[in-house]
Amino acid sequence: ATAGNWVSMAAPMAQATAAGTKEAILSAARQFIAFVNKCQSPFHVVEESRRCLVAAGFSELREADHWDIKPDHKYFVTRNQSTVVAFAVGGQYKPGNGFTIVGAHTDSPCLKVKPQSNKVKSGYQCLGVECYGGGIWHTWFDRDLTVAGRVMVKTGDKIEHRLVRIDRPILRVPHIAIHLMRDHNEKFGPNKETNIVPVLATAVQAQLEGHTSPKEGDDPKCQADKHPPVLVNLLCNELELQPQNLLDFELCLADTQPATIGGALNEFLFSPRLDNLLSSYCALQGLIESCQGEGSLSSDPNIRLIALFDNEEVGSESAQGAGSMLTEHILRRLSTGGHPTCFEEAVPKSFLLSADQAHAVHPNYSEKHEDNHKPMLHKGIVIKFNANQRYATTAVSTSILREVGSRAKVPLQDFVVRNDSPCGSTIGPILAAKLGLKTVDIGAPQLSMHSIREMGCTSSVHQSIALYRTYFQEYPSIYNSVTVD
Repeated sequence: ATAGNWVSMAAPMAQATAAGTKEAILSAARQFIAFVNKCQSPFHVVEESRRCLVAAGFSELREADHWDIKPDHKYFVTRNQSTVVAFAVGGQYKPGNGFTIVGAHTDSPCLKVKPQSNKVKSGYQCLGVECYGGGIWHTWFDRDLTVAGRVMVKTGDKIEHRLVRIDRPILRVPHIAIHLMRDHNEKFGPNKETNIVPVLATAVQAQLEGHTSPKEGDDPKCQADKHPPVLVNLLCNELELQPQNLLDFELCLADTQPATIGGALNEFLFSPRLDNLLSSYCALQGLIESCQGEGSLSSDPNIRLIALFDNEEVGSESAQGAGSMLTEHILRRLSTGGHPTCFEEAVPKSFLLSADQAHAVHPNYSEKHEDNHKPMLHKGIVIKFNANQRYATTAVSTSILREVGSRAKVPLQDFVVRNDSPCGSTIGPILAAKLGLKTVDIGAPQLSMHSIREMGCTSSVHQSIALYRTYFQEYPSIYNSVTVD
């Protein structure tokens, strides 16, 4: 479809997506969908990001090594294999110059396998899980689930990190029949410890096929004995290893139903983990695309940087979270080689776009939004405000973002919560407070946030990438026009 045809078919969407044609919007959305379907855990997000970065000419660094950073070169570093920081050094960069930063996060609410997960209940082989983050847990019932994450493996005298994903449904959390709980539709609130226990198999079938659990009270002979033998067998077959070589693992449960583009007009994203893989993916693509124009990076005085953190959904207080010293350590290393105060000089010249998904107005619960702040799908990226500093947005940072949006031809929307509603938060205030960075909190609008299946719009991918790409390219010139410290 041409841009003209798209306007006639769906004028509001075309207006919202500015210069984007329908095919460009759908192409960007399809690539994002492919990314999400490969990323069922933060470890897979980082691995897929690594693949994209290496293909785009970025070189991998290790925190433990000495760094020899050169202008007009591109690099990335990971921590815990669940957080990744990538940066492109401007050709005109000198220590003390600014950093043009987009921050997002790699984790999403999910169920995680417990350290000792073997459970047999009423003749069923079950799996002990822990609720991670603030999920809408009833949406995990009656879904075809699998596991994905990392396994630590002993190979000779080496301890290795191996990614794993079982590509078929192996788990289910079954609902109780309404005949046995007549008030099911009125007040179903599952007990997270006793009711959210996924079923792997029947105990008798597991025993018939040789997957016998250790007797109750027996001490485990190895780490594998702490978990259902059925699960251990699946993992070992997938990774081609012996149970005694399995040292430990971190596994997330995930829906096996793939993300897809949907809606009668192919305008929606029906997907798990939109919060916050949409922001992470678009930040990654925005950085890569910003370096592709001839002369774009070579003339930049700043360092363009994305930081995709783990553990935002549980407060960011971890070694790989935004609340750690990781960001400061990296910025300080990149500021070395000049005056002793180069880092301190760089901070006021720098800017952070804190990118995390935003709440679109809900057609069935529109009263939950403040009357004058009802973000809509297709209408642009959302700026988040909160007078109590749950978001780090200020008039100065908003003005800078609006100039970026104008140059990118990407529309922007405003959001503030009602006074009678609590306000969520994200990595923006954490990094702003720790580093003193000018910060604006933004996100693409979506519905069903923290459900196992979320809903967004195709145009958000195209808009977000365009906004981040333009931001990386234009921020230094916009900074020079700002007269406020």
